[in-house]
Amino acid sequence: MIIYWDKETNSKNRIGKRVRELRTDKQLSQKALAEQLQLAGYDFNDLTILRIEQGTRFVPDYEVVAIAEYFNVSCEYLLGRTDIK
Repeated sequence: MIIYWDKETNSKNRIGKRVRELRTDKQLSQKALAEQLQLAGYDFNDLTILRIEQGTRFVPDYEVVAIAEYFNVSCEYLLGRTDIK
């Protein structure tokens, strides 16, 4: 498992900001996003999404992929390595 750590912000993940932006662009609540990811077979709940967005939760690589696939963006975009979705 790969764990991403943003040393600049001392966040436990690098995707929180982008997840929040994508979620709010789609006008989804944290609970609604978690439900959609559950339907895809992943173990998410609204608290999981909250912690990801706040940067207080490590996000395993398979969850980065799941979130990227749901929003139809690249993992590189979620990780902040590119601005191209």
